[in-house]
Amino acid sequence: MPNDFTPSRQAEELARAFLSRVWNGTANDLGAIDDLMTEDYQIHSAMKTVSGRDAFRQWVSDFQNVLTNARNDILEVFANAAGDRVVSRWMCSGFNNGVFGLPADGRSVKFSGIAIWRVENGRLAECWIERAGLEAYRDLTSA
Repeated sequence: MPNDFTPSRQAEELARAFLSRVWNGTANDLGAIDDLMTEDYQIHSAMKTVSGRDAFRQWVSDFQNVLTNARNDILEVFANAAGDRVVSRWMCSGFNNGVFGLPADGRSVKFSGIAIWRVENGRLAECWIERAGLEAYRDLTSA
């Protein structure tokens, strides 16, 4: 039986908590950012870096405004043995309310993504994210 208190397991649970609390459809909990992230948290996405919990909370809020009911379904989470790196694969879905700068039309949006986090002192400290945004954009602009 695996030890549930291993650094690897703790890192995996941290990532799962973030994905389920912050990206949970209509029940998004932006307060979870204070619980789960370091104060100087950074996310690197689409050649842009967002620094600090407050800026990250605004970034998430802005994204959730253009992709309403945004939710991430967890496909896989795993961490290194030291628990200082954790990776998640997920499927994001929601409804177009101006995502990618497109006119809001309420159409369904769905894309996959991968996040790699650095964990520090039991909190998420930094993230590198890749999303299949081009594919989602093409789906919304075709037809």
